[in-house]
Amino acid sequence: MRPFLALVARDLTRAWAGGSVTYTLAFFLLVAILFPFAIGPDAALLARVGGGVIWAAALLAALMPVERLIGPDAESGVLDQFAVRGLSMASVAAAKIVGHWLAFGPPLMLAAVIAAGLLDLSGETVLRVELGLLIGTPGLAALAVATSALVSGLRGAGAVAGLVMLPLAVPLLIFGAGSIDGGMGAVKLLAAVSLMLVAGAPFVAGAAMRAGME
Repeated sequence: MRPFLALVARDLTRAWAGGSVTYTLAFFLLVAILFPFAIGPDAALLARVGGGVIWAAALLAALMPVERLIGPDAESGVLDQFAVRGLSMASVAAAKIVGHWLAFGPPLMLAAVIAAGLLDLSGETVLRVELGLLIGTPGLAALAVATSALVSGLRGAGAVAGLVMLPLAVPLLIFGAGSIDGGMGAVKLLAAVSLMLVAGAPFVAGAAMRAGME
C-alpha cells in the first residue's frame, strides 16, 4: 500500500510543480470565456447549452496532459525500476489514475463554478453539473492514463492520443451532458460508464506498459 501511495503523491506533485494543472485549468476557463462570444449574449441560450459546453471543455482539458502521463517514465526507465521492485504495471497504472484525477478533477470542479457563472447557469444546474463531474472525471482520468500508455513511444503521440481518446470518451460526454437535464437515469448511466473505465483501464494500461518494456 505504501508504494502505491508514494506513486500517487509523486504524480500529484509532478503535475502541480510542472504546471500541468495550471495549463489544464487555463484551457478549460478559456473555452468557457470564449464560448459566449461565439454564440452571442443570449442568456437563455447560454443557460440551455452551458452544461454541455462545460462537459466538452472538461473532456478537452483532460486530453491536454495525456502525452506526459506515461511517456516520460517509460523513456527514463522509471517503469523498468518499478518492475524490478516487483510492482505490477496494473498497480502502477492505477496509482497514476488516482494521481491524475487528484491533480485535475477537484480543481476542474472548482473552475466549473466560475465557468457556470460565465455561462449564466442557475444554482440548481450548477449542482447537477458538479455531481456529473464528480462521477465522470474519474472515468476521464482512467481513459487518459490508458490512452497515454497505448501511445507511449509513438511519433506524434499527442495527436494520436486525441484520435484514440476522444471517440472512447463520447459516452462520458453524452451521459455527462445528459445528466444535467435527464434525471437520475442519465446519472446512473454516467456512473456505469465511469466505473467500467476505472475498473478496466489499469489492466489495459498495464498491458501496454509491459509491451513497451519488451
